[in-house]
Amino acid sequence: MKKINLLITAMLFAGNCVMQAQTENEVIVKDQRGQEEVITLPEGMTLNIDSLMSEYNAKTYLQPDTNCNYKDINPMFPKEVFIDRLKRLPNIMEMVYNNEVQACIDRYAGRFRRNVSYMLGAANFYMPIFEQALEEYGVPLELKYLPVIESSLNPRAVSRVGATGLWQFMLATGKQYGLEVNTLVDDRCDPIKASYAAAHYLKDLYRIYGDWNLVIAAYNCGPDNIAKAIHRSGGETDYWKIYPYLPKETRGYVPAFIAANYIMNYYCEHNICPMITRLPVKTDTIMVNKDVHFEQIAAICEVDVDVLRTLNPQYRRNIVNGYSKPSVLRLPQEAINLFIDNEDSVYNYRADVLLNKRYEVAIPDDIPQVSRPTRSSVKGKSGRGSHGRNARNAHKGRKGRNKGGSSKSITVKSGQTLSEIARRNHTTVDKLKRLNGIKGSSIRAGKKLKVK
Repeated sequence: MKKINLLITAMLFAGNCVMQAQTENEVIVKDQRGQEEVITLPEGMTLNIDSLMSEYNAKTYLQPDTNCNYKDINPMFPKEVFIDRLKRLPNIMEMVYNNEVQACIDRYAGRFRRNVSYMLGAANFYMPIFEQALEEYGVPLELKYLPVIESSLNPRAVSRVGATGLWQFMLATGKQYGLEVNTLVDDRCDPIKASYAAAHYLKDLYRIYGDWNLVIAAYNCGPDNIAKAIHRSGGETDYWKIYPYLPKETRGYVPAFIAANYIMNYYCEHNICPMITRLPVKTDTIMVNKDVHFEQIAAICEVDVDVLRTLNPQYRRNIVNGYSKPSVLRLPQEAINLFIDNEDSVYNYRADVLLNKRYEVAIPDDIPQVSRPTRSSVKGKSGRGSHGRNARNAHKGRKGRNKGGSSKSITVKSGQTLSEIARRNHTTVDKLKRLNGIKGSSIRAGKKLKVK
């Protein structure tokens, strides 16, 4: 993978048919025969604008354009206008028009217009990365709008089924394409790594289908569901012919993708103002060979922890796990030299608190012997009726002891007599003799005697 040398990367790592909304993630359209059909929208078309703007990168580098003179009105156009605009897009992929596409355009240009404003601003950060990754694998550049419908360009988006990041990789697929996911790291949140993995995956899908509409449909629902739809349709390989046999969300996926291409190019015609983007400071990367916590870096290199999280979104718990393998750390350019010059200080700063995982533990030699609780004492501690059980168990215990219950032994010390031992253990000399088979009165030091 070539290194991306872009200023933009510094900030990373963050009408014509009857239609009505049925739920937040569904719309109803009329098909060509006039019958109503429910389309399930991709999750990226249902994210709340407030959740998008709560991210550090959005709060820091994006702001509404207060000089925008557009009226907040979505104008209506005849379908011929939409057909002509789609035709003019410089794409190799097929951008057809139908009622399903129109429904998705209306959602973007209508109730979702504030999200479009956000995405137009965030596109300044992410689109150069997407384009370079897609170019590397020879994939059509219009696929850079897939994350628009997948995640609304929210780098920390997580779907209801666990798909994560801008490109919404599932765990297994991400690992298949080289994205590391464990307790400390999730490369699906790394815009650069995930973009290259997505481009690779899309290229592999095209080798299977040879049709980009089927490729993005498979990206959404998986190759197995596409194979089933092709089989049920009698072997058709045209997305629009296997459309009725696809899962509900996938039926809305290609229309949503076409609508995303439309709205990201023709937003002005719908009076949508992009958010103003303030380019962040330049950054660079270094490799670390030890575990290091973001708070250690922040304290010594004078970088805000939120900035570190944004620049390194793949680290899930604010720890760069350099001990596992050399790991990349992205820092503002002015902090790079500070880190290099003060590396020992960084690693040592509050290490006993921030990185307190032990690697060796000694077990004490003098382990005390703990007597095992009797069955009766355990029963007496449980649940309802414990007082009654305690009494019964105590009675049983006494009976058991009278019958010779648990035994006790002592070791005879020098000078001790049977009478002294009997007195100390609340018994008699005769009982001691019977327990231990003693016939006379003499005992030797070191002998073990049963006392009960």
